Amino acid sequence: MSENELDKSKRGFLVATSVMSGVAAAGAATPFVASMFPSERAKALGAPVEVDIGKLAPGEMMRVEWRGKPVWIVRRTKEMLESIEKSDDKVTDPQLAVDQQPDYAKNENRSIRPEVLVLEGVCTHLGCSPQFKPKDMSPEMGADWVGGFYCPCHGSKFDFAGRVYKGAPAPTNLKVPPHMYVADSTIVIGEDKKGA
Repeated sequence: MSENELDKSKRGFLVATSVMSGVAAAGAATPFVASMFPSERAKALGAPVEVDIGKLAPGEMMRVEWRGKPVWIVRRTKEMLESIEKSDDKVTDPQLAVDQQPDYAKNENRSIRPEVLVLEGVCTHLGCSPQFKPKDMSPEMGADWVGGFYCPCHGSKFDFAGRVYKGAPAPTNLKVPPHMYVADSTIVIGEDKKGA
């Protein structure tokens, strides 16, 4: 074998070794680089949730999950809306001084549309999930109960706007998450016009 042939053979071996080393390094780096991106589950936990409320009848509530929390959507009846006004003197924060809702829900009904309430279903006391307690379905709440939400863990009560009653262990109203309508009967929870 001549010296030229020997050099070509060595060069070929070095090139092949370099290429294989590069492939191995890329293969080893791929899982490391992939771990830097959030998983599909992590993306889903923070992602906005689109909800069709078209079949939600007056007086009914539906639950969805957003960011690992229950979110309630209630289609309020005329009576439920009237009970909010009657509760003003019974709730801790009737003027919504504590910032628990976006600006577009800083109104008497704490909603974009009066008949549709969107709330995080997490008690502001210790994070329990209160129960939906309409007046006509809750005789155990007493004759003076006008309806709303009740947390059985420690007794906090909230009206149909999610405002906490005086004397309850919960310090603040239930939170209104960011949300917006993308169609007449479709809500996106986790986004609002500012974030869109």
